[in-house]
Amino acid sequence: MRRPKKYEAGEATQYISRRAAIRKLQLSLNDFRRLCILKGVYPREPKHRRRAQKGSSEIKILYHTKDIRFLLHESIVWTLRDYKIFAKKSSRDRAIKDFRNLKRRMELFPEIKLDHIVKERYPTFIDALKDLDDCLTLLFLFSTFPSLHLIPREQSNLCRRLTIEFLHYVIASKSLRKVFISIKGYYFQAEIKGQKVTWIVPHYYPFKPQSRQEVDFKVMSIFVEFYTILLGFTNFRLFHGLNLAYPPQFPSTLLQDSADTFKDESTFVSDRIAALNFELLRTDKVQEDEEEPDIDMELLEQDGDSKRIIKMKQEAQEISRLRTLFKGLKFFINREVPREPLVILIRSFGGKVSWDASVFAGATFAENDETITHQIVDRPSLSTQYISRDYIQPQWLFDCVNQRQLLPTNDYFLGESLPPHLSPFVDSKRDSYIPPEEKALHDPSLIETHEQSEEESEEEDTAEKEEEVDQELLDAQLQLAYQQETAEYKKYGGPDGVNEDEEDFSEEDDDEEDDEEEDDDEDVDEATKRKLQEKEKMSVQSGKVHKVNKRQVHKAEVDEHRLQARMVKPRHRNLFRKLIREKQTKEKEEWLLRKKRRNIDADSKEAKKTAKREARKLAAEAAARAAKMVK
Repeated sequence: MRRPKKYEAGEATQYISRRAAIRKLQLSLNDFRRLCILKGVYPREPKHRRRAQKGSSEIKILYHTKDIRFLLHESIVWTLRDYKIFAKKSSRDRAIKDFRNLKRRMELFPEIKLDHIVKERYPTFIDALKDLDDCLTLLFLFSTFPSLHLIPREQSNLCRRLTIEFLHYVIASKSLRKVFISIKGYYFQAEIKGQKVTWIVPHYYPFKPQSRQEVDFKVMSIFVEFYTILLGFTNFRLFHGLNLAYPPQFPSTLLQDSADTFKDESTFVSDRIAALNFELLRTDKVQEDEEEPDIDMELLEQDGDSKRIIKMKQEAQEISRLRTLFKGLKFFINREVPREPLVILIRSFGGKVSWDASVFAGATFAENDETITHQIVDRPSLSTQYISRDYIQPQWLFDCVNQRQLLPTNDYFLGESLPPHLSPFVDSKRDSYIPPEEKALHDPSLIETHEQSEEESEEEDTAEKEEEVDQELLDAQLQLAYQQETAEYKKYGGPDGVNEDEEDFSEEDDDEEDDEEEDDDEDVDEATKRKLQEKEKMSVQSGKVHKVNKRQVHKAEVDEHRLQARMVKPRHRNLFRKLIREKQTKEKEEWLLRKKRRNIDADSKEAKKTAKREARKLAAEAAARAAKMVK
């Protein structure tokens, strides 16, 4: 039997370096990278790097050997090789100026087909929905890009069309559940076929090309090439599940990629938003607002856990109310408000929306329509206002969706300081810092309204005034008592206003009383003493405040931690230290957030106080001027 040599078995044979993989596949680095992205093959981190690299200590990019063997049988490899052949022959035709042959070759340009890769990576439709988060985020980003060197206009147009189709499905199915405004963009979460799909719609900013190539657009465009095929398959299946015609037919004036549209970026964006405010054609005659069937409770009652059944029923009722949250409401969006996220929100929950037709295309009703219930404004004041509608700020819509109810519009009027915008994507039962506004959502008893805060501030001011008045009264009483004492001293001659004879007589009476009390104490029996002692034990006494010594508590915690560290086994000490460090960082972050909140509250209280003082001063000055005018 032959003795096995070193690195012929085990971890050394399970991994292969990138250079060896490229040599094995006979591809260039760019083609290898493209192939790995399309097939979903990524570098791996071995458990023992030195063994995997056959004794080499340098850091290499490693892949699984079975993944590279898997790529050997891929048909795309032959297409990538055809690209090389095509590039060589077309360059030769250009060099000898054989344009006839070059034209023939261009008609036979090799194309990569990715349909089989999508079916291979996602065997079921649910698998495709689970991997839709990154796909949607990247396609929404590319749909806003202009034509760049490595991003052709056709690719960004395709991304725009596919994302609009997906948003139309979300609007038609009313599957939106959570929204949030962030610095990165607008977070959306929809529930499709029981799967939660989360994506980001970026804020609209005019694109500015960067001087440095910090982002590799070539690699990102390879991902986009695969994700467009994936989202196309997904949209087709989703539309047919709702009996909607696919591809959707938009009006002839919208989504027309003409030269004028490419020149004007605002027109390019407004066309995308106008396409969202359009009803799609259905293949059947079922009404669009038909709700999903309720949960069959007879099937659920077979399960013994009744609490879970009740929770599922409550969740289903909340979702049914959420789907028609804005039903019967009409919104008008002012020109300064970003329209795309608001149109998605309002239409996803049954509302109607429009904007100024003279500025943007796709408006359905004018501003002077009397049936408008809400007008969304993001400016401090308006010159003309209608009594029949509420003028609110855009955050009201997001907070209503997250709390699954129509909130009062008092805190969202024009010029009002908005309440904190809380994220619905965090766990309400987490161990870290929770803001008081988020606690108030789960516990209604902690809700502090604007009126209560004003009343508290007024009570504080009145308490300060009462303290000042009481101090003045006390000073007046002390002064009066001092005057009476001095008058008595002058009248009777003694320091306390009492004669010396009367003092002697009173001292004798006190001595006699003391003697009588001593005689009475001797007569008391021991039995009565016991009874008195028992009564004192049975009586209720006032409690004493127990002061906690923080130094002793901290010392006890340190001692306990040292004992825990001693009990940990040597092989688990690194893990124990890591857990302690994580705990300390969490505590530090929580302490910093609490300190920041205290500073914010203190600053806001001080600002309110100074504003009230200034208002009082102004009122006093105005009253003084009025009095002078009267005189």
